[in-house]
Amino acid sequence: MVIGVATALLGHSACLGHATGPGHPECVERIRRVENALAREEFLLLKRYEAPRADREALLRVHPPGYLAKIEAAVPARGIAGLDPDTLLSPGTFEAVLHAAGGAVFATDLVFRGEADNAFVAVRPPGHHAEPQRAMGFCIVNTAAVAARYAQAAHGAERIAIVDFDAHHGNGTQAIFWSDPTVLYCSTHQMPLFPGTGARRERGEHDTIVNAPLSPGAGGGLFKEAMESVILPRAAAFAPDLIVISSGFDAHHRDPLANLNFTEDDFAWITGKLIDVALAHCDGRIVSVLEGGYDLEGLAGSTAAHVLTLMGRSSPAGNLAQPPPATGS
Repeated sequence: MVIGVATALLGHSACLGHATGPGHPECVERIRRVENALAREEFLLLKRYEAPRADREALLRVHPPGYLAKIEAAVPARGIAGLDPDTLLSPGTFEAVLHAAGGAVFATDLVFRGEADNAFVAVRPPGHHAEPQRAMGFCIVNTAAVAARYAQAAHGAERIAIVDFDAHHGNGTQAIFWSDPTVLYCSTHQMPLFPGTGARRERGEHDTIVNAPLSPGAGGGLFKEAMESVILPRAAAFAPDLIVISSGFDAHHRDPLANLNFTEDDFAWITGKLIDVALAHCDGRIVSVLEGGYDLEGLAGSTAAHVLTLMGRSSPAGNLAQPPPATGS
């Protein structure tokens, strides 16, 4: 592992303004717990940036104008409105979406300009279920796809690899790049599970969709086997100019929305393996975007392990999910 890596962290308070109401798993507290975990002393070397708003052009590379207009029109002036029973809107939602996408865009700039080796974008709502013209599964705009398309448009990237280890299959990302030979989409995920896509036979028009579904109850051993036998070789052979990670942590054994049994060490392991691919093919450029993770302790600890590995450091002893100790009286 490379020591002294410059890792950027991007976030914005607008992500706290996306309200989903009592009992919803994709809640404001997710970001608070991630921020607390990344406030510990071992993260002092992170290069911290405020995620800017994405401009309309960045979103339009992924979603048509009619879809964006529909979402904006559906945002309520007060309270909460539903696009479907799971995917909700509040007055602050569209601003959160813009800063989430803008964080992914700015992170892409940072790694291509050499101002950071890699970046973690700690934002919500998540994005990988968002199809070109359909919001679903808590997702409204596909943030990982926005980053990939921006890298191509602004930095001349010819090949992008998106690796998704969320417990739920990224049907939206798959749909967006189904016919695109320039973007490789690779996913491990539980099957059967929402949204019901992600079978091995789903390979895209150019064999650039790579699905490695895992059975309920699978743990780190089966995850590593799928990554080492299927996904990592394909990612390396693709020789990408950028790796985008859809970093979902709901495969953690504590998570209430899935039945996989990963630990923090498993997320650190795959992060290290993807760093190896990135160092071999694209000068280490990685943009990692937060997706799922709905047990707050599991999310915080897994995110911390992921980011420490991006920084070129191993996880310290102790509970990474806990906030830093209070100072003062």
